Amino acid sequence: MMASESGSNMDREMILADFQACTGIDIAEAITLLELNNWDLVAAINGVIPQENGILPSNYTSEGSQTPPFGPHGQVPPSAAEAAAAASANTGAGEAPATASASSHPTASSSSSSSSSTSSPAAAAFCPAARHIVERQPRMVHFRVDYRQRSVEVVLEDSSSVGEIKQILETELQVPMAKMQLKGWKSGDVSDSTVLKSLHLPKNNSLYVLTPDITPSASTSQNSTHESLNQNFLLVISHREAQRDYSLNFPASKTIQEVKRNISDLTNIPVRHQQWDGWPASASDDSMTLAASGISYPCHHLSVCRRSSPAAPSDQADEVPGPSPATHNPCSDIHMVSDSEGDDFEDAPEFGVDESEIFNMGSSSGCRKSPMMPDNSENEGDALLHFTAEFSKRYGECHPVFFIGSLEAASQEAFYGKARDRKLLAIYLHHDDSVLSNVFCSQMMCAESIVSYLSQNFITWAWDVTKEATKARLLTMCTRHFGSVVAQTIRTYKTDQFPLLLIVMGKRTSNEVLHVIQGNTTVDELMMRLMGAMEIFTAQQQEDIKDEDEREAREMVKREQDEAYRLSLEADRKKREAQEREEAEQVRLKQIKREQEEEREAIRLTLEQALPPEPSEESGEPVSKLRIRTPSGEFLERRFLGSTKLQVLFDYVASKGYPSDEFKVLTTFPRRNITQLDPGSTLLEAKLFPQETLFLEARE
Repeated sequence: MMASESGSNMDREMILADFQACTGIDIAEAITLLELNNWDLVAAINGVIPQENGILPSNYTSEGSQTPPFGPHGQVPPSAAEAAAAASANTGAGEAPATASASSHPTASSSSSSSSSTSSPAAAAFCPAARHIVERQPRMVHFRVDYRQRSVEVVLEDSSSVGEIKQILETELQVPMAKMQLKGWKSGDVSDSTVLKSLHLPKNNSLYVLTPDITPSASTSQNSTHESLNQNFLLVISHREAQRDYSLNFPASKTIQEVKRNISDLTNIPVRHQQWDGWPASASDDSMTLAASGISYPCHHLSVCRRSSPAAPSDQADEVPGPSPATHNPCSDIHMVSDSEGDDFEDAPEFGVDESEIFNMGSSSGCRKSPMMPDNSENEGDALLHFTAEFSKRYGECHPVFFIGSLEAASQEAFYGKARDRKLLAIYLHHDDSVLSNVFCSQMMCAESIVSYLSQNFITWAWDVTKEATKARLLTMCTRHFGSVVAQTIRTYKTDQFPLLLIVMGKRTSNEVLHVIQGNTTVDELMMRLMGAMEIFTAQQQEDIKDEDEREAREMVKREQDEAYRLSLEADRKKREAQEREEAEQVRLKQIKREQEEEREAIRLTLEQALPPEPSEESGEPVSKLRIRTPSGEFLERRFLGSTKLQVLFDYVASKGYPSDEFKVLTTFPRRNITQLDPGSTLLEAKLFPQETLFLEARE
């Protein structure tokens, strides 16, 4: 036994002498390097010379007869971090990383033999450890990834990267990786190359995908034409001759022809004589809808006036052969203006052609008078709009402000607000066949005093009863809102007693007609009747205001009582909610604590699984035995290779529940803070060899 040890020492002395002769390194560093390489001379030389001279081991070993150049003397041996990096670079994806001495610095004999054979005793010693790492079951991490209305389940090994998750999501969601942002990491944003193991993730995780660079799908544009037909256009039409603007709402499905016919009703200009400005060039056909005409949305400005002459311009008359303008058939001119006006011809005498109107030779007084209200108006608001325009055209702009809307809406506006805001309702009934209409409208209804008084104290609503259809419609509305008595009263008046002005007052249970003012009256008498109605209304209004104030006072007392009761309930509710919040907070803190414990456990398991196997005492390499005292007084004992990095020691302590961000690792004497040293340095470099007693201390 003694003889074998003596022979071994003699061999090591020879190896040390040869190593120093080749490298020129001092004896202490030479012994360290040889011990790291298990006293393998060739491996130790390859570990020093290639790194100092930039020659790869493969380059050296491939030329067996060539002597490698020696580096300068006194070089520091490669660190364990560099050896581990070289080992990982030379290790395949499915192979376990070997130690620095076994994989980074192969011997000359191993380089010439098969890659599976190992001539170095150190490599042979670590084969069981490598086999253990390969056969160990990998840790799987589960992800639930949400994207808009979809959820994708992804399960990967913790050795995978974030980019691999994105590759799977790119296939599942059809979203390019370059435009994908993966959010939800507890450690903030990570890069595609980040390894999942480094994030210390729990088993189950939730993430979500953002795609800010991807614009919304353009599929909705397929229905844009259909949706545009549901829009409304505001046409601001300027009547240049009357110097009046009309703001009219039309649905997008209306045609240009229908708009022109409506303007014909308002301005008394037949469609065939209308001259327009403002239509876009795309509006080439009157049968086009407003949506397709190219007008501006939501508002478009137009102007209209009466065409000066329907005859063709003189320059066209010179170019086109035919009868002279003096003998030209008016009907042909009309068709040249608009071929779609056939309906207009049939409604007028002699195919709708009034020669004085076509050639603008007759006076304005000779024109036919347009009705105050069209027969075919389905909406009461449109009918009142036409009535107002025609009334202004006939009698001037100084007239009462007629309420535009239904009779029911006018009644609501006048009677059903607060008592202080209520007004009387004045219903003006017009009849064109009465000889009193023009005088009553021009001298009474348009008098400034009457206009001002009506505007301040009344809601004025108007209707035309010239035609039986509109009169029957009025009687139906009056029966529905005021009762059959009012409708029967209107029915008894004869044509020459019109126009009528009905003064209606709203009462608690029903509406009452105070006065029916006929057309054969004077301005003074009309004013007296209006003022008399206001006196009756004011007296009733004061009673209503008093009752309303008393009712509001009672409601105020009730509201105060209800408020006191509500405050009492609110106090009870807040007390109950405070208790529930306290209980919820306790549950939340427990949940947070449980999650933190789960996260700690996940980190601990990750670190525990990543630890290298504990070397045996008979290991051929230097082994350091460490004894660590915990704050609770217990001791942790474990053996480490002398070439092990300090980071492995820190990971071991953290795997026992003492992470380095919360605890410091200190030596007993002299007192040193090991956690402040470089984690990449080895135990030998930290002078924790061959054995050392350490203790843990909580960070402040």
